[in-house]
Amino acid sequence: MKRTLLSILAMAAMSATALAADIKPAIIYDLGGKFDKSFNESAYNGAEKFKADTGIEYRDFEIQNDAQREQALRKFARDGNNPIVMAGFSWAAALEKVAAEHPDTDFAIIDMVVDLPNVRSIVYKEQEGSYLVGVMAAKASESGTVSFIGGMDIPLIRKFACGYAGGVKATNPDATVLEAMTGTTPDAWNDPVKGGEIAKSQIAQGSDVVYAAAGGTGIGVLQAAADEGKLGIGVDSNQNGLQPGAVLTSMLKRVDVAVYNAFDDAKEGKFTYGFNVLGLAENGVDYAMDDNNAKLVDQDMRDAVEQAKADIIAGKISVHDYTSDENCPY
Repeated sequence: MKRTLLSILAMAAMSATALAADIKPAIIYDLGGKFDKSFNESAYNGAEKFKADTGIEYRDFEIQNDAQREQALRKFARDGNNPIVMAGFSWAAALEKVAAEHPDTDFAIIDMVVDLPNVRSIVYKEQEGSYLVGVMAAKASESGTVSFIGGMDIPLIRKFACGYAGGVKATNPDATVLEAMTGTTPDAWNDPVKGGEIAKSQIAQGSDVVYAAAGGTGIGVLQAAADEGKLGIGVDSNQNGLQPGAVLTSMLKRVDVAVYNAFDDAKEGKFTYGFNVLGLAENGVDYAMDDNNAKLVDQDMRDAVEQAKADIIAGKISVHDYTSDENCPY
């Protein structure tokens, strides 16, 4: 009996090892790198959590320019990495080619839909999370003027801006919302100096709360707001600690969850395809609270944002999606 039990345990251990050996997960980050304190770093955190929870190593790569996309993705596929997760919409063109060449490899792309049978596409309702931080911005503002700074001027980032304006205007219809984009090329994601300059310009126009959805550029925005004695709002990762006491909150976009789920689903043999849409109801977006911003958020503000969150989840509030018609009604 004892020998039989030991045999069963040994076989179970061997099966677990074999299962782990079949998984060779990989992630490739977008421009800005995995330590951008924003979008890419959230993806990295998801991969790290998976490794910590399972003991399974993963492979990753930080591209330096757009020309590396197809080459890096094809090399990972040829090396047998599976699944392969790409952080960012800019991977779409490379993925369309490489996924078709490797039909037995599972791919996941974040922030873009690629309609292929071996691809999982993950998109978010950024407008819902941005609406929440807009409510908080309107409550925190003393001047009645708040602002938004985006990275690359694309419909995805205008989706953040529009949701933010919706939350601000629902809370204070008389508020002014200033808006600016950093640029029209991928360099706009990694220019903290320019981000800081734009923030100072908006502050000079009366803004006392500045929301940045600009990748690494947002680091400069938060720094400038803090230097000017105003409030910043972070994005993607929890950026409250970058300028403690000067960041009202951060709009959390749970890229880490998308990465973790892709790796874990592959490990469990239940990787699915098609596209997933993650909003407040799916815990895909949210706002950040911690010790760094606790003193900035009074009960009235907390009640207002929680009510808005509940109403969005219940369908009582519908936040306009800019990408549906490339228009913002707020």
